[in-house]
Amino acid sequence: SSVKSMAKAKAPRRTLDSYTVKGINKTVKAGDCVLMRPSDSSKPSYIAKLEKIDCDSRGANVRVRVRWYYRPEESIGGRRQFHGSKEVFLSDHHDVQSADTIEGKCTVHTFKSYTKLDAVGNDDFFCRFEYNSSTGAFVPDRVAVYVVFLLRLYFI
Repeated sequence: SSVKSMAKAKAPRRTLDSYTVKGINKTVKAGDCVLMRPSDSSKPSYIAKLEKIDCDSRGANVRVRVRWYYRPEESIGGRRQFHGSKEVFLSDHHDVQSADTIEGKCTVHTFKSYTKLDAVGNDDFFCRFEYNSSTGAFVPDRVAVYVVFLLRLYFI
């Protein structure tokens, strides 16, 4: 019986090109950024980049592999004065979630393209840094970037 239960657990999953989110009728695919429902409803939506969408052999139980974006307050050290209100960090933290937790699509811009937006919508964010979730380190180094930013502000 152990062989049988093992075989059942390893049922093949099929990769999907896209998935239509129930309720909002928007289609998402790998590479898109999405808002995901947090387990604590008092918290803002989580932001993630979709890496893969798959389902079971019957086409049900759709799951998404995501790479999380962290908000400054979720990072080690917390929110600092120089963080933008819509700033997020692309982390090295990957996860598999039910596709049912997707609430909508969002856009994570580069800082440069974000500054050129005529209007910033609720679903617009920007990312300047990658973030290591275990060490709290930023790439590029956050302090060096901040110093350059200050120099530009005052001297250039």
